[in-house]
Amino acid sequence: MDRLQELNAFIAVAEAGGFSAASRRSGEPQPAISKAVASLEKRLGAALFHRSTRSVTLTDQGQRYLDRTRPLVEELAYADNELTNSALSVSGLVRISVPATFGRLHILPLIPRLLSQYPGLEVDLILSDFVRDMVEDRIDLAIRLGSVHEPDAVAKRVASTSLVCVGARRYFDQHGIPQTPADLVHHNCMIYGGLEESANWPFVGPQGPMSVAVRGTLSSNSVETIRAGVLAGLGIGLFTKVSLAGELSQGDVRTVLDEFVRGVRDISLVWPRRRFVPARVQRVTEFFAKAIPERI
Repeated sequence: MDRLQELNAFIAVAEAGGFSAASRRSGEPQPAISKAVASLEKRLGAALFHRSTRSVTLTDQGQRYLDRTRPLVEELAYADNELTNSALSVSGLVRISVPATFGRLHILPLIPRLLSQYPGLEVDLILSDFVRDMVEDRIDLAIRLGSVHEPDAVAKRVASTSLVCVGARRYFDQHGIPQTPADLVHHNCMIYGGLEESANWPFVGPQGPMSVAVRGTLSSNSVETIRAGVLAGLGIGLFTKVSLAGELSQGDVRTVLDEFVRGVRDISLVWPRRRFVPARVQRVTEFFAKAIPERI
């Protein structure tokens, strides 16, 4: 059996998580995919998958083999795509990781346009405030807010967003508006990241940078939770402006302490550092590099 056919079948099963799913994605008959994978395992003398009635997962040997062979197969496809360089040649699965609230508000609305431009693409959009390991989780592209400290990744800054200190108008109607950062000790503050990690909010006063220890009845490692608490009138939050959609313009919430809030967070596209980037990942990266600044 053709070795490239074996490799394509193996990678398809690994990415889809099963033989039936690989058949649906690739359009190849399931028996042909099963036969190709079995032929590859026989030639290698190693089991590449754990098989059960419920799932198909990579063995340790299978994961190592996938990490070594997938770039080779992708480079061959990339070489072929270079000759045609058409939208129809950009196909396959792209896994994108993005912070949950930013992804829901700003990336998800762009996906229909992306898929319309490249009909052959499949997008796996992972919404999580947790910074995922791009290699272990097989992430093709990550969209990050804030600084990027990953030696094995390439980061491209495409936009920025300011920090804002905000609360619902009904909260301020009941509890008053803080005039200085020090006034926050008398307010209920929604704390992102957990009480121990994020109890000190950064500001800039007449004497330079300063921080204020804040407390509140709600803390969470989810921006979505803090955002919901602020919109519900529970208290004051400090987060990026892009975490709000139309609430500021609609008057549901208002910013406070603007003259003391100077923080800015970069919005960056991040992808694993490797010798080449598949055509589909290149096109998706180029798409978001243009679309995100237009939207922010």
